[in-house]
Amino acid sequence: MNIAESASMEQLLIARGWTAAASAQVADLMVVNTCSIRKSAEERIEGRLGWINGLKAVREKKTGAKTKLLDEAVEYVKDGAKPLTVVVTGCMAERLLPKFRELYPFVDFVVGTYAKHHFGKIIEAVEEGRVGDDGLVASVPDDSGAYQFAAVSAEPGAFSTFVPIMHGCNNFCTYCIVPYVRGREISRPVEQILQELDILKKLKVREITLIGQNVNSYQGQGLDGATVNFAGLLRIIAEHLRNTESTIRWVRFMSSHPKDFTDDVIDVIASEPAICRHIHLPVQNGSTPVLKAMNRRYTREQYLELVAKIKSKIPEVSLTTDIMMGFPGETEEDVEQTLDLMRTVKYESAMMYFYNPREGTPAAKMEQIPEEIRKERLQRVIDLQLQHTQERMRERVGGIALVLAEGVSRDNKEELLGQTEQHEKIVFKADKKLIGSFVNVKITELNGNTFKGMVVN
Repeated sequence: MNIAESASMEQLLIARGWTAAASAQVADLMVVNTCSIRKSAEERIEGRLGWINGLKAVREKKTGAKTKLLDEAVEYVKDGAKPLTVVVTGCMAERLLPKFRELYPFVDFVVGTYAKHHFGKIIEAVEEGRVGDDGLVASVPDDSGAYQFAAVSAEPGAFSTFVPIMHGCNNFCTYCIVPYVRGREISRPVEQILQELDILKKLKVREITLIGQNVNSYQGQGLDGATVNFAGLLRIIAEHLRNTESTIRWVRFMSSHPKDFTDDVIDVIASEPAICRHIHLPVQNGSTPVLKAMNRRYTREQYLELVAKIKSKIPEVSLTTDIMMGFPGETEEDVEQTLDLMRTVKYESAMMYFYNPREGTPAAKMEQIPEEIRKERLQRVIDLQLQHTQERMRERVGGIALVLAEGVSRDNKEELLGQTEQHEKIVFKADKKLIGSFVNVKITELNGNTFKGMVVN
């Protein structure tokens, strides 16, 4: 979501004639798009803001202190550069409003979740030199009461891009801060989504990922004014891509909530070739008591029934997941339940992390498990998942996969790097002119978590 929103801001800047700076040290405008989903995300932002503060002091000639990183900025100032304007937006900005500038007074503009439509005004203020101490743009939340979707969220030159279809979350998992910083669910009208797909066709985008905090609960306004659910949206998009002879061949989506993953969604994936046979299905934990404490609203048994149904109707599917260990109240028996569920499902890969309390969520007030125990439990999950990833990928060696060639391999300039429909990385020798194209590749070997292959007819 942050990548998409950052890209939409970049597109707005490009449209006004701005270009990307060679480095942060010589930028005239720096936009920091923050995340609050985990404590570690905010800690990284805090460190980055400290560095920016030093950079800005050098640029404004408020300090003679120099470090290796700031040397370039010092030279830039000598050349008569403009002052550095700093904009902070995203979930951390929303969470800390209105005290953000008290904590970080060097920041010129703070833009909350519902105030991003002010970004154009901010650019105008920077261009006209109207940046001063009154630069705060606060989230009210916005007087319109509605989140505003950007017209396009594609990164310049990208063959794959994200397309937001909804915003916010109504689930209130006890560990999650998203509903508090993103607000309630808002679904984007179908017409707006199709208009963005037409723009992406002109940009020669080949793959899209529909995104939202919970895409399965999508309830958007259809072209005829009637409400369309997520399965209906997928069918409309697949039909639109066919009818417009779009450059887009693959459609992915994330994130999915198991409680809302209905039979009609499974059916549309099975029947529409444009919808990738890859599903990210966050389980979070394999124990029903822990899932209940998390307010996930499904049981272990219900999740496994869903997985069995998906695999039955889509045999070639690739499943990935999120797993959280060390949630308050988790026991050794709960840990074993999670490991057992992993052995049953055998995910292709997983995002794995230990629980960290987020201020303002119900779970933060629960009795916490010591961090060393949380880390040890997480390591057991990681070790098992690494085994499963290798097993699943070895099963694919010798087969032929349709691959989107994304660019030149970092390790070997004679090879291209691509990804399969199942979201796996693969390198193969091929001409650079194939970048941005779909090619059939025979998987010849596995190197770590990356396939190697050769192009076939």
